[in-house]
Amino acid sequence: MRPARERYDHTGRRPVPAARFQETLNDLAYRHGVPGAQLAVLQDGLTTVVQTGVEHQDRRRPMTASSAVPTGSVTKLATATVVMALIADDDLELDQTAAEILGVPGLGEELTPRHLLSHTSGLPSDPADVTGACLREIRAATPVCPPGTAFSYSNLGYALVGSLIEAVTGMTWREAVEAILLRPLKIEPAYAESPRTVSGHGRPTGPAGARPVEQALPPMLEAAGALALSAADLVELGRVHLGKPGLLDVVTAADMHRRVPDAEPFGLADGWGLGIAHYEDDDEVWLGHDGTADGTACHLRIDQAGACVVAFTANGAAGSEMWDDLVAELRVLGIALPKRRVPAAAHPVPIPAGDFGTYRNGALDYTIRPGEHGGAELVVDGEIFPCLTLHDDAAFTVRDPATGRATPCGRLRGTPGEATAIEIGGRLARRL
Repeated sequence: MRPARERYDHTGRRPVPAARFQETLNDLAYRHGVPGAQLAVLQDGLTTVVQTGVEHQDRRRPMTASSAVPTGSVTKLATATVVMALIADDDLELDQTAAEILGVPGLGEELTPRHLLSHTSGLPSDPADVTGACLREIRAATPVCPPGTAFSYSNLGYALVGSLIEAVTGMTWREAVEAILLRPLKIEPAYAESPRTVSGHGRPTGPAGARPVEQALPPMLEAAGALALSAADLVELGRVHLGKPGLLDVVTAADMHRRVPDAEPFGLADGWGLGIAHYEDDDEVWLGHDGTADGTACHLRIDQAGACVVAFTANGAAGSEMWDDLVAELRVLGIALPKRRVPAAAHPVPIPAGDFGTYRNGALDYTIRPGEHGGAELVVDGEIFPCLTLHDDAAFTVRDPATGRATPCGRLRGTPGEATAIEIGGRLARRL
């Protein structure tokens, strides 16, 4: 592995100037039609923060260093960090069953915090009824796999984690995350619906640019996606996983960061720990998490070896594409963030007839069927993704309706022609 210093400063002399970050962020936001964005980078113990654009396309209020952006699933990293802090204080055990912690018999007797945090619980991605009660949804859920046997990203699982936190602390999830994590980090709490929270925006559709969108997060899923944070706040969260300010002891942190053997998050990351993802590139491994809310995108990367944290927020639906380009630009500046992995050369192959059909994850069905004009297509909750192309490594692409480009989408599981499941966006769906 290259020395840490070389990875952050290709000149080997000084940190990247703020002006270079600012120029890069301005250019990429304009190129992608993102109304506002923030970038915060911790290097050599110093945090540099730059921002561009506006919080709301219509109100024209400038984006500031403290603007709170709905972080979506990056909230899960905060929730997991709270759980690990409770474990460090001996208030909770990773391998206790959820039924025992809650004092509720018959609640998936094998489910543990370890399973829930690593997305190996087997629970479906989302509740069938988002207005219902969490425990009722857990009991009614049809597992996609036995606990501890495979990775399948689950918002419902993190709703249960929120319930565990409440049972152990006697506080609401919001009270607990504020008292245990945010306040000690000097982060002013904000949530997706808070008045000071930045608006999300859709994709640009014409001269008027991207239009504001409202946040819509069911209360049941707060522990999975409710936080709104600035990029500077995200750097402070990242510093916890560098061992500062000491909210987690070394043993607990190592347990959280260690890659879980059965957690293979195809399409999301290269590995998963207990609430934290692994992103790899050659000999470098970064920790972190990604998140999208309604019209926002947030990305956090943490390099323990080089004590570097990079955080990015955008209040536009094109923020994730902007992040991909930002990674490339930061690498030029000497910050060697892992690039999105490009699969090994694969060749298109015909889809075996036996693999057409419907695959289910909770209340969501994924259907692979012949296309109206030949070929194949993927149907997800009534939305059609055309030009599904299967490759000889079992992965498949579809045409992105927003960009028109062929986009990696998922892969088939099982023997060709006898697929038992598909994986899409880290979610496992079983054949009906």
